[in-house]
Amino acid sequence: MSNLILNKVKAGDLELKEKVVAINRVVKTTKGGRAFSFSALVVVGNEAGVVGHGLGKAKEVQEAITKGIEDAKKNLIKVPIMHGTIPHEQLSKEGAAKVLIKPAAHGTGVIAGGSMRAVLESAGITDVLAKNLGSANPHNVVKATFKALATLREPIAVAKTRNISLKKVFNG
Repeated sequence: MSNLILNKVKAGDLELKEKVVAINRVVKTTKGGRAFSFSALVVVGNEAGVVGHGLGKAKEVQEAITKGIEDAKKNLIKVPIMHGTIPHEQLSKEGAAKVLIKPAAHGTGVIAGGSMRAVLESAGITDVLAKNLGSANPHNVVKATFKALATLREPIAVAKTRNISLKKVFNG
């Protein structure tokens, strides 16, 4: 988890694009009848290595989305991207959701399911293979994907740690 803190980014002057992943209508039964409210799961990113996710809750859908965007801007991280893909394979788990993301060759595209696709595209990853291995709950899938991207290691940092060249890191 310490890696999550190291990758934090401030929203400042970034040109962020929002994607609504899921909107959920919640009903609370009171003695006066039913009270409806909405929760919105939103992903924001600059499509150049910065991505964040947030949850907003309100009585109106638009207000919930706005709150989700504000929350997402508080949870931004930097993702290491090399040649449009991730530097290495990563497996992550959040709740019952298990996510596997693998680097892919140029031209492959983003091969991922619904909520995972939104996170990967917002991060600016253009070629990746991703698989949801557990629960399809969008909240947990987004969190697991986010955790997987946050724990990715920079190839240059790996090369420095091992005292070898960057070429040797990739050619093994």
